[in-house]
Amino acid sequence: MVIVPLTLLPIINPLGGAPIFLATAGGRGPFVQRLAKQVAINCFAVLVVSMLVGTYVLEFFGISLPIVRVAGGLLVAATGWRMLSSQDDDGVRSAVAHSQATSFTEADIVRRSFFPITFPLTTGPGSIAASIALGAKLPSSPALYVQGAAVALLGAAITSLIIYVVYRHSASLLLRLGEIGTLVMMRLAAFILLCIGIEIMWTGWTELNRMKP
Repeated sequence: MVIVPLTLLPIINPLGGAPIFLATAGGRGPFVQRLAKQVAINCFAVLVVSMLVGTYVLEFFGISLPIVRVAGGLLVAATGWRMLSSQDDDGVRSAVAHSQATSFTEADIVRRSFFPITFPLTTGPGSIAASIALGAKLPSSPALYVQGAAVALLGAAITSLIIYVVYRHSASLLLRLGEIGTLVMMRLAAFILLCIGIEIMWTGWTELNRMKP
């Protein structure tokens, strides 16, 4: 249960997406709460489907899990590197999102609760690949699979709840951290994300070498 949020939250990094979420919501208190709830529900659905169905989708297309780990790890590492090396991009994107939010109606922003806030800002390719990898570890026997699926659902619910809390209180969190605190937090999360991506790639590469005849 704990392994799911511990694995996914550094990749999802809701604190890193909080400024863009807040700008998209336009800073309106009641609407921030509504949008945060919808995004959390969307994230829960994406994570659950990835964990429980993702492996079978890969088998249908003939894609092996080590390949997914290498590709997903590459995406995660690339995201972490981009966050580490970014300078003014975050501020520019936030300003653009804020200018767009002022011209959106509430119905428009609700439609955008999935794209781009849920995907790819919150649950992007890296977190989906990690969810598929977690789902591949579920036991094959029916009884144990049901228990493992229940634990996975609970872990996804905890992850989605944390996303909701962070996005719901994004304004106060960013205000308390301040500009320097937010920058330090995002850089630290980016470095951890880079390390996680390399670890996922290394695991997939090792498994591919073991599969060689």
